[in-house]
Amino acid sequence: MHDHGPHDLLVIGSANADLVIGVERRPAPGETVLGSDLSVHPGGKGANQAVAAARLGARAALIARVGDDDHGRLLLRSQRAAGVDTAGVLVGGAPTGVALITVDPSGDNSIVVSPGANARLTPADVRAAEDLLAEARVISVQLEIPLDTVAEVVAVLPPTARLVLNPSPPAPLPPDVLAACDPLVLNEHEARFILGSSAGATPEEWAAGLLAIGPRSVVITLGAQGAFVADTRTGAPVHVPSPRVEAVDTTGAGDAFTAALAWRIGLGEPLATAAAFAVRVGAAAVTGQGAQESFPTAEEVAAL
Repeated sequence: MHDHGPHDLLVIGSANADLVIGVERRPAPGETVLGSDLSVHPGGKGANQAVAAARLGARAALIARVGDDDHGRLLLRSQRAAGVDTAGVLVGGAPTGVALITVDPSGDNSIVVSPGANARLTPADVRAAEDLLAEARVISVQLEIPLDTVAEVVAVLPPTARLVLNPSPPAPLPPDVLAACDPLVLNEHEARFILGSSAGATPEEWAAGLLAIGPRSVVITLGAQGAFVADTRTGAPVHVPSPRVEAVDTTGAGDAFTAALAWRIGLGEPLATAAAFAVRVGAAAVTGQGAQESFPTAEEVAAL
């Protein structure tokens, strides 16, 4: 699917191979433990968002960098299978990024990430893709690529595009990046990190504190409690509840939420309306194993 008309959503971000091993318990230093068979899944926040949006029916494109290796081919295959436009996916320069994940019986995981080619996605790569940026309604970024590359996206952001930023893994954000976020989408942990000691204790306080440092709008995800939406244009913040579901695996649920939200605001929906749809997408995603494999279609979301 390579119609080069306008994209509903352009994701600029990471693409990783997730290498997962189940263990009875995580090893102590110097200790060897036996694990389950290795499973390899396509992952990375950028790749996850692009697949989640395409699965819902969005016209999605991805700008990312993968290695010229089997993991890179796996990631390109999974994007194309979902219907994502991969014209902006660059190949080479380093091995594909990898997340080494051990999961114990309680579902707790330990993760080591080797950024690989993700760390080689440069500001120059963003400038070279200006045609893709120019035709996107919404551009979504995360922090698994270099911060100067994210800053470059902000610097060249077309006036017609809306920027969605998920600051994960959390890092200090320059004022011009914060000011471009519309919305800044983050969980409680990321909100507390960005606000520091002045964080306060409630979603209302986090949202007010975050809006005070620059974003046009903020969406705070609260897991099973849904999401909290605050917009400088609409006045009072809104709590958006989540449907009750039996959570099986939360991997990638935040990426599915952010992708759904970004797509719907690009279609012109108010932020709270888009968030109400996105919490249902996130809820549907936690009922399946894995990240991309668990992302729902529009029909599956409607059935919730």
